[in-house]
Formats: sequence, structure tokens, C-alpha cells
Amino acid sequence: MHRARSERALEDSTSMRRSGVNQPKVKRLVGKYEIGRTIGEGTFAKVKFAKNSETGEHVAIKILDKEKVLKHKMAEQIKREIATMKLIKHPHVVQLFEVMGSKTKIFIVLEFVTGGELFDKIVNHGRMSENEARRYFQQLINAVDYCHSRGVYHRDLKPENLLLDAYGNLKVSDFGLSALSQQVKDDGLLHTTCGTPNYVAPEVLNDRGYDGATADLWSCGVILFVLLAGYLPFDDSNLMNLYKKISAAEFTCPPWLSLDAMKLIARILDPNPMTRITIPEILEDEWFKKDYKPPVFAEPKIANLDDVEAVFKDSEEHHVTEKKEEHPAAMNAFELISMSKGLNLENLFGTEQEFKRETRFTSKCSANEIVNKIEEAAKPLGFDVQKKNYKMRLENVKAGRKGNLNVATEILQVAPCVHVVEMRKAKGDTLEFHKFYKNLSTSLEDVVWKTEEDMQETK
Repeated sequence: MHRARSERALEDSTSMRRSGVNQPKVKRLVGKYEIGRTIGEGTFAKVKFAKNSETGEHVAIKILDKEKVLKHKMAEQIKREIATMKLIKHPHVVQLFEVMGSKTKIFIVLEFVTGGELFDKIVNHGRMSENEARRYFQQLINAVDYCHSRGVYHRDLKPENLLLDAYGNLKVSDFGLSALSQQVKDDGLLHTTCGTPNYVAPEVLNDRGYDGATADLWSCGVILFVLLAGYLPFDDSNLMNLYKKISAAEFTCPPWLSLDAMKLIARILDPNPMTRITIPEILEDEWFKKDYKPPVFAEPKIANLDDVEAVFKDSEEHHVTEKKEEHPAAMNAFELISMSKGLNLENLFGTEQEFKRETRFTSKCSANEIVNKIEEAAKPLGFDVQKKNYKMRLENVKAGRKGNLNVATEILQVAPCVHVVEMRKAKGDTLEFHKFYKNLSTSLEDVVWKTEEDMQETK
């Protein structure tokens, strides 16, 4: 399969040199959406970049395998996630546009948010000023207040689930662990322990039932602390010690915080949910109110949830059309090579030096030699290596901050004796991917094809 693709790439590149004309490539369409690169990957889903062919609008499409969902009894959870997001239409919450289903897949069309994670901003620039942190916190509280008014509780609020749009505004994402008010038990409390340990409320950990609204507020308090301090209020390598610190609300504010900020954090991180500050009280807090401008937006119509049920049905009338068609290539092999500089750290940065989640480099070595060199370099760094058809999956055996770092690598022949190696973070933390790439680069210098420009830059 790879050999055939390599031969085609070789023929195409030769033809392009002769004629200068880009060759056609296959375009995958799902309904009206043109499917592009993978931008995220999880146990049950892949997230693809896509474009609405009718409007040109960029979206993110979460693609779930129906068979896996049903096999692992995830159908109700997926339905809940979709139904939850369809109820929420708010400027500071990632929007769900529509849901589609085919015989084998479920497609969830989401707003494409371009500014990265809020956590990356902290990692790159450190703690925030009170004015900057207050602005994000105001947007967060406004979004959470709206969600709660619709009977929706997030239950996994943390900086990694807070995205930024192109204008630097907050967007709350990932409602996979949320709970609708209809799922509250007879005692009026939620009973599922979930969320990231450092951010969860004490009452969630003791498993005696909890109120989703007050639990979300606790997480908001931890987020505010992280924005202002640059580190977690509750942290311990021993899980039981961490639980004890959270249960006793054992934390200390850094000395650079204002007294008003400290007071608000203390009222939010109250281990007793009955006396913990409420959102109406936060809205009246002096520190919070400074320069507060609640967003103005139109209230949506009542959400129609019929398509949520329809995507799990086998009826052909509910299925979206999947097809492939050829269209002119946007970039030829030599443009791709010119974009793929040597293996240096600049490849990992986009505009304004934010971390990218993918990179590429070129090589004149054979595909087998590249595979062997990457494997030799990755294993001493603690990575398990899986190989198939010149694709590689590098997985860190040790879990990082966001689980095991997983790097997808593919080797493509684009011209005679020239390969492009694409490396993409499939799972895990972007900063850890950056560190891995930095370490890997020292072992792959002999593999990388350096142009005269690259040589000049390294002098």
C-alpha cells in the first residue's frame, strides 16, 4: 500500500516538474463538509478540521465509531454530551452546530476555536496580572452561570478545557462529563465521581452525593487561583495526601495577590458546599465587579433533540452521505519540501510563538532508515514504538500531565530520494510534545536534509 502510494507520489512529482501543474488529490466529503487533518484524538473519537463547502466556514468535527460506542455501552453518555451542548448557546461556550450519522459513524459538528488552551498561555507566559485573570474569570463565571440556568453542570472545569478564540476570549469546551438536571437522583444530588483530582470539590471526593452547581464553583475557584498564582492550590504526588488537602481546603495564597482577590478565593474554596459563595454573590463581589461587562447575545430557540436519537438509528433516511472526489491539489511536493525545514525548534512555533501540535522535516535517507533512526532515538526517551506501513505510533510509557504522550508519525515519499516526515501530537500535553521533539532532534541530525539556508541559520 505504501509502495503504491510512494510510486504515485514519485510519478506526480516528476510530472509536476515537467508541467508545473498541481495534480488532483482525493477530497473526503461528509454531507456538505470537506474533511481535513486530524487535530485531536481520544479513545472513542477523532477530531478533524473541516470546512463547510457551502459557506467556507471552518469547523471541528468529532467523529465517533458507532461500533465502539455501542460495544463499550457509551451510547447514553454520547447522547448526553450532544444533548447538553445543543442546550447551550453562549458566546463563551464552544458551540455545537449539528449532529449527523452514517451506518458506521457519528459526526458532531463543532465551532472551530483557534486560540489554543488557556493553560498554554499560563505555561508560556506564567501567572497573569489581576486585571487579565479577572477578565477570563468573569467570562468563565458568566458561561457557568448560563449553563447552570439551563440545568447543565460541567463537572470537569479546568484550564485545559478552557479554550481561547482568535480575539482572546474564553470558550468553555468538553462537556463529555457533564450532567443534565434530569439525571439528578431523588435526593437532589449527583452521585458520579468524575473530573480531574486537583480541580474537584471535596464533596465530589467523599462520594456522598453533591450539588453540581456548587461543585463547578469550586473548580472555578481553583482556576482563578492558577491564573493568579501560576501554580495549583492543591497538589501532592500522593493521591491520598492530595485528597486530604482538598477536603481541608489546605492552601496558601501567594503574597503578591491583593487582599480582595484572596478574600474571594477563600470564599469560593470553602470545603463546606452549604456555606460556599454562590454565583449571585460572586456577581456582587467588589473584586469581581471591576470592569465587568456581561456579554450581550440573542437567546436561542428551544433546541430540537430529534437528531440526537436519529444518529443511533439504522434507518437509511437518517444517514449522511460520505463520498470521495478528486479536486486540484492545493500544494505540490516541492512546496511541501520548501515548508519542511530541518529539524529545529522553530518548526514547533506558530505566530506569536504559541506551541504547535504538529511539525515536519525532510530527509534524503530511505524510509526504512528513517523509521529505524526514529525508533532508536525514541526508545531511550521512554517511548514504546509501533510500526505499520511506514506509519509510527510513539507512546510514552509514563503518564504525563494529561495522560500518556502519543505522537503519530508518517513518512511520505514526495520526490526521488526525498521523504517528508510528519510528526503530530495525537494525545497528551502539547508542552510535553515540545520537550520530546527537542530531545529527539539531537539524535536525528544525520537524518535531516539541510538546505543551504538551514546551514547558514545554524552557523
